[in-house]
Amino acid sequence: MEIIEGSKQYNSYLDAEIIINNFTFAELCYNLLKDKRLNPESYTKKYAKHIVSVAPDWIEEAMKFRFSWKDRKVSIPDCIGYVMAKKLGVKFLTGDKEFRNLENIEFVQ
Repeated sequence: MEIIEGSKQYNSYLDAEIIINNFTFAELCYNLLKDKRLNPESYTKKYAKHIVSVAPDWIEEAMKFRFSWKDRKVSIPDCIGYVMAKKLGVKFLTGDKEFRNLENIEFVQ
C-alpha cells in the first residue's frame, strides 16, 4: 500500500522484483476496497502475477512465530511474508516497527 500511495520512502523499490503471497494479496485487495481506491482491478491485476505460493510448513512456522509474539500487534500476512522471505532467501520489506531489529528485514521508515 505504501508504494501504491506514493510514499517517498519506498521510491527506491519501485523497480524491484516483487514477490507476494496470497495472504498479502488478500490484504492488498481488502485495503483497496476499504480505501475506496479508484479502479482497484488495475492494482490487483498488476500484483496478481507476482504471487508465489506459500508452503504449508511455512504457514505453520509463521503461526508459531506470531504466537510467540502474541503480545505485539503483528498481522498474519506479515508473519507469513517474513517467514516466506527467509525461506526464499530474500529480505522482507516492511515499515512495521515490530520487525525493525530482526534479521532478514529491509526496514523502511
